[in-house]
Amino acid sequence: MANVSVYLNFAGNCEEAFNHYRQIFRGEFTFPFSYMRDMPGSDVASSLPEHEQGKVMHVGLSLFNGFQLMGCDMLESMGHKLVVGNNTVLNLELDSKEEADRLYQALATQSSECVAPQEQFWGYWGVCIDKFGIRWMFNVMNPTT
Repeated sequence: MANVSVYLNFAGNCEEAFNHYRQIFRGEFTFPFSYMRDMPGSDVASSLPEHEQGKVMHVGLSLFNGFQLMGCDMLESMGHKLVVGNNTVLNLELDSKEEADRLYQALATQSSECVAPQEQFWGYWGVCIDKFGIRWMFNVMNPTT
């Protein structure tokens, strides 16, 4: 079933922030911390500087009635720079690639910073900032993820 969550990007302190949020909201981790060093099937992880190996690749925290707060650390070595505006993303967890493609095409019109949906190790993923400056992420998870 399709779902919407908020995805937060951090400048290296994602783990600290999510442990803090877990205490405040008394939530449970639905996706435990996964780290950049654990990225499967990629030379990217081994090519990261040592100080970025332990940064958070993904985490999920359930807050209220199934609402998900998700997050990761942005990596300077990959050209990421955290600024107000790219630290919050509306994450669309969709049921099909076709729906992801349809929504991406509609939201990507007159948009910027786009990555068309494509296969990743966790599923089908894409992102864009729409013409109103809102960042949208599109995810169709692999059945085994």
